[in-house]
This record gives sequence, structure tokens and C-alpha cells, in this order.
Amino acid sequence: MAQSKGRIAIVGAGPGGMAAALACLRLGFDVTLFERAGEIKAAGNILNLWPPPQKVLKLIGVDTHDLGAPCHTYFQNPKGRQRADVLLPPDVEAEYGGGFIGLLRWGLYQRMIDAIPPEVIKLGHELVRIDDHGAGVRLGFANGTMHEADVLIGADGINSFVRGHLWGVKPIRHQRLHLVGGYLFLDGEPEGVGIIAHNRTTQVSYTPIRHEGKWGYEWWVLEACDPAAPAPVDLIGFCKARVQGFSQKVRDLIEATPVAHMQRWEIRDRPPLKQWTKGRITLVGDAAHPTSPYAAYGAGMSIEDGYFLARELGAVSAEKGNLADTAAVRGALLRFEQRRIPHTIQVTQGAYVTGKIFHHCPAILRPIRDWIFDHTPFLQKMVGDDMPKHILSQLAQIEDGEPYIPTHKRKAAA
Repeated sequence: MAQSKGRIAIVGAGPGGMAAALACLRLGFDVTLFERAGEIKAAGNILNLWPPPQKVLKLIGVDTHDLGAPCHTYFQNPKGRQRADVLLPPDVEAEYGGGFIGLLRWGLYQRMIDAIPPEVIKLGHELVRIDDHGAGVRLGFANGTMHEADVLIGADGINSFVRGHLWGVKPIRHQRLHLVGGYLFLDGEPEGVGIIAHNRTTQVSYTPIRHEGKWGYEWWVLEACDPAAPAPVDLIGFCKARVQGFSQKVRDLIEATPVAHMQRWEIRDRPPLKQWTKGRITLVGDAAHPTSPYAAYGAGMSIEDGYFLARELGAVSAEKGNLADTAAVRGALLRFEQRRIPHTIQVTQGAYVTGKIFHHCPAILRPIRDWIFDHTPFLQKMVGDDMPKHILSQLAQIEDGEPYIPTHKRKAAA
């Protein structure tokens, strides 16, 4: 029997946890993915992915064929005046579906679950104890199960138990924003264009989607809110009242959306951590950097985290044969966070500041703000030029390799 390259325990089966599991399996690690719920559920309904996470998904064994709808994205004012064109190179748009694909979150989860060998996932395991004893990490679960690993990856979301164990429990930052998002399906293929539009107080946006061979649109309405106020009961009425003055297209989309396809959530995050790693334990995804949907990059960054973390651990096992060397493991985890923290801070803080600019600007300054957006290249530079450069820099750091075929897929094919 071949010697183990190392035992990886991952807590939390969201995109970050599943990506970390797949990326580590690809490199030959023994992986166990723990989820506290009795089934894996998507947190949210709609989703968009930039090229870097698309590239990672394909590398780590996820079927990305026909995963989402191609989309080229523009920022506009409510009357349709263009404020920014998100400019990615033509070859990137050709390879990655316009550069920005729209899909349903559950569609991504289904593809990732399908790529993970069933025996890797342990449902109904709520983590309650962590003991990093130097030579390994011992985990204790509410059901009485114990587990020993060489590395623990906390991928357990904004209320992460692992994060609290490492750095203490601290308050969540409420951005005083909320979002209602919905989706609907069409008989034919939509135009591959996404619009992010703002008036003085509200963002009303839409992008095409693709889900299980069906075309459609996702849309969302985002504005400031009082967290202490009751949530709106009539979501469709809430949205209709706020899209007056925006394009007829988005109004028609909202009108045609089944209420069952709509969801509201409040936007919350946490101030960035300066460190994610301690000993043999680290964080990925929302456990490390919960992000406002203003970046359209929360799930994407989580997927990237899993890939880059596995790559650092893989370098240790390639040199040492396994993950027994504590100093080498700690060094790998530190290199991982040093690579990822600057990137994630730029995205999460940029999304936080953008939300404040659009929705918490004093009323007296809003006409000036909007004049600047409409008549200067400010927004083009900020989101049309600079953000694509940042995305391309991440894309270049991901290896060009053959897609991984998970072991259970290989056995089935044989």
C-alpha cells in the first residue's frame, strides 16, 4: 500500500471547501470533507463566475461544459447611458464565455458534488472541538466522532467555528444593504449582455444564465436598508416599486419571475484579517474573507483559495514525502495566505467601498457623484479597466494543465 502523502480535513462543504477537497485529491492527499448539515445546500440562488475560478474548476475535475451563460458586462445609469465597459481581452472572452458567466448557485454545487468521491464527504458532522497538538490536528464532532489530520482547513462560512477558534469570535460587519435576487427561464437563448444599472439610491441589474441546459436570466435589486426594520413581505411588490425608471427589459423580467425563484438577503461581511493561519490550521472562502456581492467574486475567490492552498501543500509533500514536518507545513500555509490575502483584501474592501459610494452617499452629494459617473472616465477606470487587470493577474497564476479526472469517474469509465 502506498504511503499517504498527507491527511487533509476540511470543515464546510460550500464552494471553498469542495474546491479545496478536489484540489487536494488531485495531488494525491487523503481528504475528508465534513459538513454539519444532513445535506449540502446552496446558500443563495444566483451566481456569476469570472475566468480564474472557471479555470480552477476545470483543472480540479469539475465538469465546466455548458456551466453558465456567456456575458459581457456594462455599467449604466437608469436611462441606459453607459458608464463602464468591463474590458477583458477577446481571447479570454472567447475561452471563458464572455469573461463572466451567469448560472444558478445550485448548478455549481451539483457539478462540484458530482466530482467528489462519495466516501470523502461526511454529512451531519458539526465541529465542536479542535486540538492542534503540533504533530497533527485532532477534531471532535457533536455526534461523538473524532478525527485526526495533518492539516485542518476551515471553510465553514461567515460564522466559522474554525475562525473563532483561531482568532476569537468578533462581530459581523453589517453593510446596511440588502438584495432581492430572482431568476426565470426562457424558451430561447438570451443576448449575452449583462447590465449593472444604478439610480440615485438603487442598483437594478441582470445577466443571462444557463442551468441544466436551460437559458434564462437572473436579476437583482440592491439598496440600503435598516437592519432593525422588518423584512419586506411582498418581494415582487418591493422590486416593482424600485425598478420604475429603469429599462423596460428588467421590469419585464421581474414581472415574469415566479415568487418561488426570488430570495432576499442582507449583505454582511467582516473586516479583513491580517492572518488566516496558525499552526496546522488555515481558512478559505467566507471563513477567511466574506465578501459583498458587489464584487461578484465571493464564490470565485473561495474556489481559487482551495486551488492555491493545495498547490502549496503539494510542494511540501513532493519534497518531504508527506506532511509530517510541522515547520514545512506551517511555511506552506503562510505562503498560501501571503499570496491570497492581498488579493482578497483588494476585492472585499473594494466591494465594501463601492457599496458605500452607491448607497450611503449623502443625498446632497448624489447628483455630483452621478454627474462624475456619467461624464468622466472615473467608473470606467475603476471597474472597467482596473478590475479586469486584477482578474487577469489571477488567471496568469493558475497553471495550464490537463483537467483532473476524479478516481470514481475513472473507475466508472473503466
